[in-house]
Amino acid sequence: MQTYGEAYSSEARQCIGIKLQYFDVVNANDFARSFRETTKRTADAILWLAGGEVASAHRKQIAELALKSGLPTIYEQAAFVEAGGLMSYGVSFADLDRRAATYVDKILKGIKPADLPVEQPKKFEFIINLKAAKQIGLTIPPNVLARADKVIR
Repeated sequence: MQTYGEAYSSEARQCIGIKLQYFDVVNANDFARSFRETTKRTADAILWLAGGEVASAHRKQIAELALKSGLPTIYEQAAFVEAGGLMSYGVSFADLDRRAATYVDKILKGIKPADLPVEQPKKFEFIINLKAAKQIGLTIPPNVLARADKVIR
């Protein structure tokens, strides 16, 4: 049985010719090991898919390890970039919070939760940290900077 990640890996490899490598991180002790393994396997970049409280609680450590590896790293949460990481692209949690408040308001006014539609996120943010880019010797092209919602200088 193929996992979602393996299926995506196969699809990505066929479509754009990239190879994805997965490293499971169960606890904070696994962070350094996964970055060491990533650099040993001659990776060109890292996509950090944060899941759960362990990663969130250690985002500064993760950002530091990523910079130390010298590899461009993109995160799905802005908090990792604010902690020193290179860049993120993901859902705007501020927008989700505002939209959740409208649901709470409707429920408090008597609408049954089951009658409310399920919605997909509508707003995404692209954030770049130029300090981190400089630290790993990466120049971000002006046209990419122009697309960013926020640039940390």
